[in-house]
Amino acid sequence: MADPHAPTPIRREDHGAVARLVLSSPQNYNALSREMIAALRDALATIAADEAVRVVVIAAEGKAFSAGHDLRQMQAARGEADGGRGAYESLFADCAALMQAIPALPQPVIAEVQGIATAAGCQLVASCDMAVAAEGTRFGVNGVNIGLFCSTPMVAVTRAIPAKAAFELLTTGAFIDAARAAELGLVNRVVPAERLTAETMALAGTVAAKLPAAIRMGKRAFQAQRGLSLADAYTHAGEVMCENMMLPDTDEGLTAFLEKRPPAWADQPISASAGKVSSSQ
Repeated sequence: MADPHAPTPIRREDHGAVARLVLSSPQNYNALSREMIAALRDALATIAADEAVRVVVIAAEGKAFSAGHDLRQMQAARGEADGGRGAYESLFADCAALMQAIPALPQPVIAEVQGIATAAGCQLVASCDMAVAAEGTRFGVNGVNIGLFCSTPMVAVTRAIPAKAAFELLTTGAFIDAARAAELGLVNRVVPAERLTAETMALAGTVAAKLPAAIRMGKRAFQAQRGLSLADAYTHAGEVMCENMMLPDTDEGLTAFLEKRPPAWADQPISASAGKVSSSQ
């Protein structure tokens, strides 16, 4: 049974329409323990129903974004009657549910990454819609180095970067730096470490400044079309475009553009600067 007095492994900070979820377990390099996974899932479930939140940032305290699963916790499970099999099945199922909740979330999710993101930590980055990394950050799916192939992180990573690059990382256990991660498409941009939070929040603020209904609709369509054939993807996208066109705020946006004036939306976006903070990670 969980200790009700134990400190929460994440911290939520709201900055206007941007919600920051900060992994707050630096003593174990923000490992994705059972408690961390549960806390993240609960926080995302709450945010999903909150229309005031337009963008989510997942950040972390300390020297690492996340070093992956809690290996001490995993090894301790071997002492159970079934040798840990039930605990492992539950852990990986819960982690898979978390990683699927991120692309399913109505709001875009941006990873703010520093230090290292390894194994399930790299999986978390790959599962986010976008990522900003500090210079000097390293990424890897290096479980193979200890005899554990990163099969579950592989699912997200192979959907974020080219297959051959992913397979090399999975089989060699090598790290890549932030620049290479950007080349492969694992992160969107690399910034000076002292500017990491400010740059991430600037990106979040830019997205939050768009029409919320269009962003929610667009993210849902973006995820849906990825699993479809080319023809079915265009059919689905066309239906979404029609649905988007029928919104009163879209009518106003197009009319305002043609009349060369700012739109007067009912679902009013915030200014791009509203998500910015001056602190660094």
